[in-house]
Amino acid sequence: MRTTSILVVIVATVMYATSASATCCGDSMGHQLWHTTVEDGWEPIVNINDDHIQELGDWAVLEFNKHVNCTVKFNKVLSGRQKHVSGMNYELIIDVTHFGGEDGNYKAELYEQELTKKRQLLSFTKVK
Repeated sequence: MRTTSILVVIVATVMYATSASATCCGDSMGHQLWHTTVEDGWEPIVNINDDHIQELGDWAVLEFNKHVNCTVKFNKVLSGRQKHVSGMNYELIIDVTHFGGEDGNYKAELYEQELTKKRQLLSFTKVK
């Protein structure tokens, strides 16, 4: 009886996690987690073509693809800004190509702490 109850809880948890984490292609993932203005310590990324910035954009797209029902392909980071915290917060505008061939732009908000190799995608929102 106890084994059956545990199995039911596990199945319910897996079903909820599967349905809750998947979104449709073009949907947003996450929420605006902080309000940003230039006065809040944000500064523009001077060299948007820097290899590390482009790699962060590619990583954000790969993370987004883990949570959607389709695949978008990273093209390049178009613009962005950053803010020093205990690591670095980034807000990047990323050009992607949808599976059907249509291009689109997304705003990715992410956190990185290079020392510990920690990265977290905070949101990924289609730019209209």
